[in-house]
This record gives sequence, structure tokens and C-alpha cells, in this order.
Amino acid sequence: MIWIFLFLLAAIAAAPFALEHYRTQMNDGRRGSAPGLFVELSQGTTHYRLNGPSDGPLIVCVHGLTSPSFVWGELAKELVDNGFRVLTYDLYGRGYSDRPHGAQDKAFFNNQLNDLLEYLEVEEPFHLMGYSMGGAVAAGFASTFPTRVRRLILIASAGFVLPSSKPLHVIQDQGLAGNWLLLAAYPKQLRSGIRAEQESGTAPPQISQAQEAELEYQGFLPAVLSSLRGILRHPLEGEHLSIAKAEIPVLAIWAEEDDTIPASAMGQLAAWNRNAIHEVIEDAGHGVTYTHSEQVLDLIGGFLPLPAGDDWGHDQ
Repeated sequence: MIWIFLFLLAAIAAAPFALEHYRTQMNDGRRGSAPGLFVELSQGTTHYRLNGPSDGPLIVCVHGLTSPSFVWGELAKELVDNGFRVLTYDLYGRGYSDRPHGAQDKAFFNNQLNDLLEYLEVEEPFHLMGYSMGGAVAAGFASTFPTRVRRLILIASAGFVLPSSKPLHVIQDQGLAGNWLLLAAYPKQLRSGIRAEQESGTAPPQISQAQEAELEYQGFLPAVLSSLRGILRHPLEGEHLSIAKAEIPVLAIWAEEDDTIPASAMGQLAAWNRNAIHEVIEDAGHGVTYTHSEQVLDLIGGFLPLPAGDDWGHDQ
């Protein structure tokens, strides 16, 4: 009887790892339907889109922990319509990009963006915008290369108040046990959040479907784990102090009803960078980039000068 019990226990322990092993691999066949371009960089293939007039001011957009570059859809379109050149791309481990191994820390993300900018021959300073974890990635890049960033926009940005839940501490600190917990529990948690947005009617169906589809691919969950242990492990006080010292203009947009990145995080940013501008969008949750894109665009319009000096506009 004890052998049956041990066998069942071993099967339960192995199941999350086996499931990850047999998930669909991201490959050239799967990339055939991607709405963008691909380039082989030093750490692997990166999926990107570059739209807008060639002489327009460049805005580089960095997405978050679990939502690849599709999260910028409507907002990117509006920025292009207003005369900007917009670069969106999938961080490694997400979307159509490769799933390289390694710690997903500041240097890891800086390397991907540097490689991509070099390939695209971007030499002039540009505007940098980050959403959720992308805000941490953007802050890391701006603090490392301050002369390359004209203005920094942070939307529901990570890098400030850190969650204090016991499961997260296990995931971040307990090695194999943390690996097992994330692989076993995180898919359910992510699906629950996606479906809550669906039920509230705030998220476009295509966004929800694309978010949930990420769980089908091998390497997505390990990338989430590596980011939690890397770029998201500590507050980015030093990075924001460096940004303030470099006098890079910063706009921070917060969502009033955000359960993931509470708007109270603005207090930390204000303490680190007194010149940062703060705006709060009422009745918005963490998906503010796609649930309240018009309000986000209006705030960006008050921060970035239009290429032609005209008034900002929206498609009707």
C-alpha cells in the first residue's frame, strides 16, 4: 500500500514538469500567422512590429509579464495615426519570440532591446513606454542608457511596492519547490484573472483569448518564473534615482482599481523622483492600456509634443 501512495505522490510531483515539457513549442510554423517581422538576435529570435512614418518620433513600447506586444494594439494604432513611429516587440519567453534560458534580469532585457535597436539602426534618442513589468524593464534601460531616452512613460508600472504573499516568496526563494508551485498553480491564477476581466466586460475578447493562449506554449511559465526571480525581485530605487539625476522627463499613469500594481505605488516613485508627473485613471484596473486606451492616449498627448504641432486626435 505504501508503494501505491509513493507512486501517486511522485506522479503528482512530476505532473507540472511533464505538462510543461509537452506544451507546444514556438517555432517557424507557429510564427506563420504573426502580424509582424522577425530578427535573429544574440539571444534568439525576436518578433517585432515597426509602424508609422519613417521621420516620425520613435516610441518604443515594452509589454508586461504575461501579456505580449498585442497588449499595445489600439494604443499603438492611435500613436501612429498621430504621427509617431511605434516599435512594439515580444520580450523573450512571450508571444512569438524565442524562449532562451537565463536569468531575466535588467541586463537580460537591456540586451534584447539593445540588439533590436542596433538591428533597426536606431541611433537617435527615443521615447520609451513600459506597461506593468515593462515599466520595470523600461526604467532599467533608461537608467543604464539615459542619453538614449528622451521621455519615459510608465503605465501601471512594476518596480515599486512588492507583493508580500507567502506563495510568491516560495516561488522566488525555494528553488525546485518554487518551480513546482509556479508550474502547478500559476496557470489557474492567470486564467482566473483573465476570466474576471471577461466577465466585467472591460477586456476585448481578442485580448483575453490571446492572453490565455500563452499558456499553451512551452517556455512561457519558466519565463514568468525567471522574471519574478529577476527584474521583479527587488524595488528599483537605484534605477529611478538615476533617472531623476539624469533629468529624464517621466509620466507615470496609474489605474485607480488596480489590484496588481496599486496606485499607492506612486508614493514610492514620488519619493525617488520628485519631478515625475503622476496621473490616475478612475475606474480602471490593471488592463488599463486596452480597457482605457483613449484616456491613456489623452494623458500621453499632454506629455509628448506632437510631431507636427497639431492637436491630438482619436479615430472615430
